[in-house]
Amino acid sequence: MPTYQYACTECGHAFEQVQSFSEDSLTVCPECSGRLRKVFSAAGVVFKGSGFYRTDSRSSGGSSASPSGSSSGSSSGGSSTAAASPASSD
Repeated sequence: MPTYQYACTECGHAFEQVQSFSEDSLTVCPECSGRLRKVFSAAGVVFKGSGFYRTDSRSSGGSSASPSGSSSGSSSGGSSTAAASPASSD
């Protein structure tokens, strides 16, 4: 079950509450009976597997110079492959 963060607009009391998806949001502060609001924050998501950028979640041993080096290598490799293609078609 997900954990939701709430903050009171009256007293500033902040707390977390474990609730199921089907439960209604809390609206009353347990401290002062004021109005509550949900606090949203960034979710930690890591995409792994094929179909994502190679630089995402790179395993140890990779350096920051490696992606730029492989990028320029791909560019020159692409032009050499393009040059090789017309030569093979002749």
